This record gives sequence, structure tokens and C-alpha cells, in this order.
Amino acid sequence: MAQPTAVPLPKVSPNGRDVGFALGIVVILCILFLPIPPFLIDMGLAFSIAFSVLILMVSLWIQRPLDFSSFPTILLISTMIRLSLNIATTRVILSHGNEGHTAAGGVIAGFSSLVMSGDFVIGLIVFMILVTVNFIVITKGATRIAEVGARFTLDAIPGKQMSIDADLSAGIIDEKEAQRRRHELEQESSFFGAMDGASKFVRGDAIAGLIITAINIFGGIIIGYFRHGMEIGEAADVFVKLSVGDGIVSQVPALIVSLAAGLLVSRGGTPGSTDQAVVNQLSGYPRALSVAAALMVLLSVIPGLPMIPFLALGGVMAFGSWFIPRQIEAENKLKREQEEKKVIQTKEAEKDSVKSVLKTAEIELALGKLVSTRLLGAHQELAFRVGKMRRKFASQYGFVVPEIKVTDDIAIPEKAYQIRIHGTTVASNQLRVGEVLVITGSGRKPKVPGDEIREPAFGMPAVSVLEAFTEDLKREGFHPIDNVSVVLTHLSEVIRNNLPQLLSYKDVKILIDRLDPEYKKLADEICSSHMSYSGLQAVLKLLLAERVSIRNLHLILEAVAELAPHVRKTEQIVEHVRVRMAQQLCGDLADNGVLRVLRLGSKWDLIFHQALKRDAKGEIVEFDIDPRSLEEFSEQASKVIREFMDRGMPFVLVTSPETRSYVRMIIERLFATLPVLSHVELAKGIEIKILGSIS
Repeated sequence: MAQPTAVPLPKVSPNGRDVGFALGIVVILCILFLPIPPFLIDMGLAFSIAFSVLILMVSLWIQRPLDFSSFPTILLISTMIRLSLNIATTRVILSHGNEGHTAAGGVIAGFSSLVMSGDFVIGLIVFMILVTVNFIVITKGATRIAEVGARFTLDAIPGKQMSIDADLSAGIIDEKEAQRRRHELEQESSFFGAMDGASKFVRGDAIAGLIITAINIFGGIIIGYFRHGMEIGEAADVFVKLSVGDGIVSQVPALIVSLAAGLLVSRGGTPGSTDQAVVNQLSGYPRALSVAAALMVLLSVIPGLPMIPFLALGGVMAFGSWFIPRQIEAENKLKREQEEKKVIQTKEAEKDSVKSVLKTAEIELALGKLVSTRLLGAHQELAFRVGKMRRKFASQYGFVVPEIKVTDDIAIPEKAYQIRIHGTTVASNQLRVGEVLVITGSGRKPKVPGDEIREPAFGMPAVSVLEAFTEDLKREGFHPIDNVSVVLTHLSEVIRNNLPQLLSYKDVKILIDRLDPEYKKLADEICSSHMSYSGLQAVLKLLLAERVSIRNLHLILEAVAELAPHVRKTEQIVEHVRVRMAQQLCGDLADNGVLRVLRLGSKWDLIFHQALKRDAKGEIVEFDIDPRSLEEFSEQASKVIREFMDRGMPFVLVTSPETRSYVRMIIERLFATLPVLSHVELAKGIEIKILGSIS
């Protein structure tokens, strides 16, 4: 047997507000049927005016229309209050109107004497104007805005709902935020739909006020003439004043509430209170105020027009056009200072938090105490040159390397510095503080006293000399290198050696997003059909490992698209990409248009080819070279390559296409920066100069 579903009980207000609200509605209904003394009518009319003013003020100060979502209900309640008071005053006017102008209470008598100035014709005209303004101008416009707002809000719901679902699927927002947005969307549609219907209350209230006033006038004259024996003129004077006074008293709060409704629905999507939405936008264009001020001054000097009003307004607008930009600038400056203060506080909080320990800088230059003190005066220059270095890497290799964090570390020797990649120390050096470095290589040495050392970036022979001998070194024709340049050159070379580690998945996505739409589509096709974005990242990493620039990413994508449908091995795809990029490879490695080449001798070509093991299909599956041959090759290659490197000329090693990657694997352990090309990677039209061979 199924259990009955529990029906939730309504929530009861702990302070009895729900009971008080219900009693208030009952009182409004009772006024429709029960006779009310003039004193209570005065209280009710005063409450109606105060209530309408309260509604107007709330409408002015709310930040957005949805913050006043109960407005349709409040509008209905205020309309019922006015209609019930209209019926009560009608009953009193028709019953006791013969007693004089104060028969319906002091509020109606006061308004009738204040507005009419003793003449009921004036009061009748003022009343008709109020009804016209309320009914035709404000209410009709607010009704139209509410209708259009409701229509467009309902039409936009599917699109907004899809946008929320898309943001949730993409991880931009969480489930809680999605629920909040959906609830806000439901509130918005309900609010504008309710406002569309609630605006009819105001319109009906205006019509009802006009009809009730007409009934009071004609009914009162008839009752006064036939029932109380009054003269027609006397009855008309008394009942017209009472009826028009009653109409004006009811139309004033009706006009205020109509204005509040118009302000609420006409706000649209403008954030902030009404004074911010209106005043800030009107005063946000000082030039407009200047033009308006000039026009006012021009009108003030035209003959026949009063000078003082136009001149005063022109002066106020001119002052506003001068004062407002300065105020805006001061506010913007204050906002910037507050934002900077928040950023600093956030950084300090992150620095002190445990989570900050888990974050490691992708590139970090850690300085010892003495090195940091020595470079303290050059910190600004250091930051400038580090930024310049990153821009150079971006233009040279086609992607932006991560920011370089410079820190002090008391844990390392005071004269040392360390270069860290992803928190791991990959290079370190003892800096000879207060000395300059002279690269000598195999050439002559300076005459001034100094210590022979190895330059940290490339390991070349150098001499460290005291800074006092800098001018002497320059006179001898040497180029002394200061401490900052030594550190930055070492840092630059370490970054070049670790480019694959610095190319993240995020960087690859950013590079693809910057491409033209056609190439973005090509990348999506490659990574959805033949390989993943991680596979494309692996291709780019292998290129960067040999210091091949990926700045021409569109050419790389075209080359990958040619081979990816047929080959799965990343290494084979990379070799094909290199052949397609032969012109760029040779152009980047050439010196003044000349590519110097060191060949692999025929003996070693044969040995490397014999070390390639193939399967039944002829594909290379293994590289198996004899260890003794490997040692002999390493010795011969080191001797020949070192000879040409000592001459200081750039060159490349050339081998066959099939063995290129394996030769590179051996050579990079001896000379990490030496490029290795295959014969098919030598571009057409490039001038080649053969230096010799390893044999």
C-alpha cells in the first residue's frame, strides 16, 4: 500500500506579521461596505499618500528591478486602498454633503481649498489635467514598456537557459551558481509578466477615479436639491468642491504610484539606483554640458528673453563641465588605489597560505645573498632585460615563455645563483662578484691579471678580471662582460635547452586560438580524427628540443595533416614536418646566407645504416649499434666538432634522413647546441659551404 505524500505546512511568521497583514486586507475590504467616520477617512487618505511616496522612494533607490519583485502585489494593494477610500468618501459626501465643505473630513477640505482657490471650476480643470497626465501619459507609457519587456523577456528565456547550461558544461560556473542564475531567470520572467498585468490596475484606477468623481458631482447635486432642499447653485458649489477635492486626493497617490511603476519598468538593464542611472549618464559627458551652457548664455543675451534664469543655468552647467571630469578622475584614482591595495593584500594572503607552498614558478632565478646585494642596484635593469629576453624568445621560437621569477634564497651559497625549471635546479654557478668576464676561446689572453675559468653558458674558456681593469681591457680590444650579462646569458641558454618543458598544453591551445579561422578548423580536424591536442603538443615539443622555431604554426599543421592519417609515430611525423620546413631551418641556421656543413663520413654512414633493424614491412623498429663503434664515433666526432667550434663559426652536421634522429641522439650528449640536419632538409637555393667530414 502506497504511503500518502506529506504536504508541507505553510511557514508561520514568528512575530505575527502574517496575521497583521491578513487583518489589513480584511480592513480594506470592510471599508468597501461599512460606513467610516471622517476622522478615520482622514487617517486613511494620509496613509494612502504616505504609502505611495514610500513606493516611489523604494523604486528610486533599488539597484535593479528584480530587487522590488513584489511591486505588482504592492500595486494591487495600493489600488484597493484608494478605491476603498473612494467608496468611503463617496458614501460620506452623498450622505452628509449638505453639512458643508468639511463634511468629508479635513484632508479633502484642505486639498479642495488649496487647489481650487475658492473656485470649483479651477479645481475641476486641475483634476482633469491630473487624470489626463496619469491616464494618457504615465500609465499608457508604463503599460507599453511592461508589455514589450514581458514579451522580450519570455522570448529570451531559451537562449539564456542554453547559455547557463553551456557555462556549466564548460566549467565556468558551478552547479550552485547555475541554480542561482536559473532562479533569477524565473524571477525575471515572472516579474515582467506580472508587471504587464499590474499596469492595468493603475489604468483601471484612473478610469474608476474619473467615474466616481462624476457620480459624486451629479449624484450630490440631485440629492442636495431634492433631498435636502438646497438651491442648485449652492448644491453645485458644495458637492463639486467635495467631489473634486476627493478626486484630487485620490489622484495624487495614484499619480505617484504610476510614476514609480514607470520608473521601475523603464530602468531596463541599467544597474544601480535611478539617480546613478540617470545623473551619472547625463553628467558623464562634460562636453555636452559645455555646449548646453554656451546655448544658455546665448539665450540670455537675446533681446526680449529674461537674462537671469538662462545665465544662472548656463553658469551651473559650465561649472559642472569643469568640475565633473576632475571628480571622475579622482574617483577613478581612488578605485585604482583600492584595487591595487586588494591585489597586494591578496598576494600577501596567498604568500602566507599553505597553498602557496604547492605553487612552483615555471622559471626561477634564485640569487645568493651577496649576489642579490650586488645586483640590487641593477634590479630595474634586470627586470627590463628579462622582459626584453622574453619578447626575443617569443619572436624567435613562436611562443611566449613563462614569466621569470627572480628571488633571494639564503639556502644557497652567497656568491652563487641557481636557475630552476618547475622548481628543479637545472643549472647553477658561482658568480665572481666585482669582476668582469672576458671570453678568450683559443685566442690571445689579456695582459692584465686575471683567473682562467669557464664561461657558464657555453663552457668556453674565459678570464675573470677585476672591474678596475675594465678600461684597460677595452684598450686591448676585448669586450668585458658584467655580472648581470653573465647571469642573463646563462639564463637565456638554459631556457633554450629547456624549451620543450616550458611549452604547456595551455600554450598550445592559445597558439591555435590565435590562428586564422581556417587553420583553427584544420587543427580541430587533425586533433579530432587522427591525434589529440596532446599529440600535437608532443610534435611541437620535439621540434623545440632541437631549437626549431614553431612560429610558422600554420605550416606545421599543414605538414602534420599530410602524414597524420597514415602514421601514428610522433617521431616520423616530426621528421616529415622538418622536411616541409627546410627553408626555415636552413634560413635560421645560415650565416649571412651561407650554410656551413660538416658531413658524416661514408664509414659512419654505413655503420649507422647497419645498426638500423627493420621488420618484415621494412619499417625501422630498433637502433642497435656496437658499443665500441659508439665510443669510437664519439671520440672522432668530439675531436672534429671541437676544432670547428673553437674557431667560433656556426655550422651544422648533415647525415642521411633515416639515421638523422639517431645521430642527433648521440651528438646532443656531446654538443647540445649543434644542429643535425638530413640531406633532404637542405633547402633549394641556399649556399652551402662544406667544412669537412667525420671519418
